[in-house]
Amino acid sequence: MGLVLPSIPAKRYFTIGEVADLCAVKPHVLRYWEQEFTQLRPIKRRGNRRYYQHHEVLMIRRIRDLLYDQGFTISGARNQLQEVSPGSIRHAEIPGHDGEACDLDASGLEAPGIELPDMEAVRRELFEIRGLLQAAV
Repeated sequence: MGLVLPSIPAKRYFTIGEVADLCAVKPHVLRYWEQEFTQLRPIKRRGNRRYYQHHEVLMIRRIRDLLYDQGFTISGARNQLQEVSPGSIRHAEIPGHDGEACDLDASGLEAPGIELPDMEAVRRELFEIRGLLQAAV
């Protein structure tokens, strides 16, 4: 039986220390996984500090499950993520992520202990931001 992980708070960015706590892995493991899994591309800001987004925390939890709970090797986990991707990944442009398109892993959304943001509140906030941007033009 796998370790019960804490729920993910509804916030936009997470530091490497926060992600390490949320996913029960050490920060150096996260840095290593960034090299091994192309899906992990945290934003790097001042002083090369990493900031992970919600979908990356979900992906890290999926990788952790594959490696630690299901016993896959790094290569096997990478292959598993690529095989699962076409059916369970929804493609979406994520603004503010170095202009690159990111893959969102929908398979991890039903995992226990994951607290999803209030989608209606997110929708209202997006409309508010759109209004501000239109007013600025």
